[in-house]
Amino acid sequence: MRFIFPHMPLGFFDSGFGGLTVYRKAREILPQYDMLYLGDTARTPYGNRSFEAILRFTTEGVEYLFAQGCDLVVIACNTASAKALRTIQQKILPVKYPGKRVLGIIRPSAESLALRAEALSRRPHSGSAAVALWATEGTVRSDSYALELAKLAPDLRLVQIACPLLVPLVESGELSGPGLQYFLEKYWRATVEAAGLAKIDTLLLACTHYPLLYPPLRSLVPAGTDILVQADIVAPALADYLARHPEIEGRLARGAHGTGSERFLTTDQTENFARLASLFLGRDVAAERVEIGS
Repeated sequence: MRFIFPHMPLGFFDSGFGGLTVYRKAREILPQYDMLYLGDTARTPYGNRSFEAILRFTTEGVEYLFAQGCDLVVIACNTASAKALRTIQQKILPVKYPGKRVLGIIRPSAESLALRAEALSRRPHSGSAAVALWATEGTVRSDSYALELAKLAPDLRLVQIACPLLVPLVESGELSGPGLQYFLEKYWRATVEAAGLAKIDTLLLACTHYPLLYPPLRSLVPAGTDILVQADIVAPALADYLARHPEIEGRLARGAHGTGSERFLTTDQTENFARLASLFLGRDVAAERVEIGS
């Protein structure tokens, strides 16, 4: 089924729900554009999948959004960005879709950490400092952040901690309470131990589910450690990209009164998507079920 947009909607793809935090911020700062969100909820989570499976699933999702008229798609998922984005950009787009663009969320996040590293290098302090990131096991195993930062900030001390139980807690609606607190404290202890004698200057929440845990995490993490939320990095980076690429921006559909339309697509039950989407967006949405891939 092909949905009809007057021009080109801005596409967002995620393995499930976490990308809605990026979508929400993008909607806030770019309200004028039509937007189309696709969550592959039938096959989530991607974190424990093979490289081949993640590449296939992500490619199918991106191609579905292309078929709906999106010439620009944001992969709002760290795991998919880590394991599929480069192949899509370098091997699939030039051959099959030379006029279309796909962006990820790791590069702008790594650039933000690199800027932190540059500021740290100029700051007088005693002892060494580090930046940490919390992510899914798939993102940590991919080492994508370390590889990006090796080019952008080779002297930066990076601590990566896999937090596999946080996504299930978020999706079960457990955003506070002793169960959540236990795991937040466990992962923070692991972070401090991994940093050794280095002071943790910054913690990047490198999973798009984790911003929902910001309040209890902010209470736990020392005030001297900044916590970065990816949506606050990626959405402004997207706005900057559009400003630097008028040939893409000029093709985006705009709402007649400064607010564009929006659609939410899911590959699984619409009721479950709508329930969890309201948790991530802070408002009710209607979802439509679609089938992608073979």
